[in-house]
Amino acid sequence: MADHTLPALRADEYLPALRDACPVPPRQSPYADDTQRWLIGWLPQTGLPLDEPARQRLAGAGFAHYAGRLHPDATEADLRVLSALFTWFFLVDDACDRPGQLDVADIRRLRDGAVLLLLRGHPRQQHPGLRGPLRRLLVSAWQEPRRRMPVRWRLRFADAVARHLDGTWQEAANKSGGHAPGVAEYVALRRATSAADVSYPLAEFVTGRPLPDAVYHHPLLHDLRDLGNDLLSWYNDLASLTRDAGSSGGHNLVLAMAAERRVSTDDAVELVMRRWHESMRRFVTLRAAVPSFGPALDVAVAAHLDGVARAVRGTIDWTLESTRYAGKEGPLLNASGSKGAPS
Repeated sequence: MADHTLPALRADEYLPALRDACPVPPRQSPYADDTQRWLIGWLPQTGLPLDEPARQRLAGAGFAHYAGRLHPDATEADLRVLSALFTWFFLVDDACDRPGQLDVADIRRLRDGAVLLLLRGHPRQQHPGLRGPLRRLLVSAWQEPRRRMPVRWRLRFADAVARHLDGTWQEAANKSGGHAPGVAEYVALRRATSAADVSYPLAEFVTGRPLPDAVYHHPLLHDLRDLGNDLLSWYNDLASLTRDAGSSGGHNLVLAMAAERRVSTDDAVELVMRRWHESMRRFVTLRAAVPSFGPALDVAVAAHLDGVARAVRGTIDWTLESTRYAGKEGPLLNASGSKGAPS
């Protein structure tokens, strides 16, 4: 039988060890601190009510610092756009994943409303599933990408958001039905719920070099994005294990591994770490094997893959520095649109 007790292995030891095994060098935007201060001052303009405890949680979470690690070459203006988008996704994550927030039907309506806004982009077009501060935040954050990026990129981004929210809905449905996924099922679902596929096209927004669909969907680039997604998602699962053990309904790779293999949580941590190292080696090998797509595209392909690599390293570094994984964070926004209760 699997032992679902909390692990005896210390996360503050094995998480830095995995960070040290990541060959991608850390980077940070020079505008991260200023953008974080801007974000805290700007969010109330969307109707998000921030009392002092919520402001402190927002500052400690450091969403602008996360965006700056993934996109260190963004201009200050673009980093504001990215930070607003990142905040929207984290607010949605809280609303869908915290007790007393959105139910399964609400998540489906939110998904439909968000995708409709991204596809049609008219700020006056309303949808009952997306309203209040979440709607105003997304309307504002989407204006610049919609203005600058071609239709094919906007469709690709909207499709990534749809897949992410479909995965969020599926996880909520699993929890509601008492279904704990096995390892293979969980890995596939986690690729959707992580939102990594949403962050990858944002590298093209920053560089202004959107890839043609045929290149973007090349099998090797697809595999590299999946590997990058796995690496950052599994690291996050290791960091969230203590919290997830009591609230995730088995939606954590360590918990899925422990249940499927019938091993202790400590043994499952070791198995996940081993799998992480294997995936990192494969990521490095595959990236070295990417072919040339011609002089006109190789710079854009390299920038795209740099974005995937920085998503891995940036998630690792941000996870270790953000208070979001210190066990003291509460939601910033309740489903009703009111303040999250201080925790």
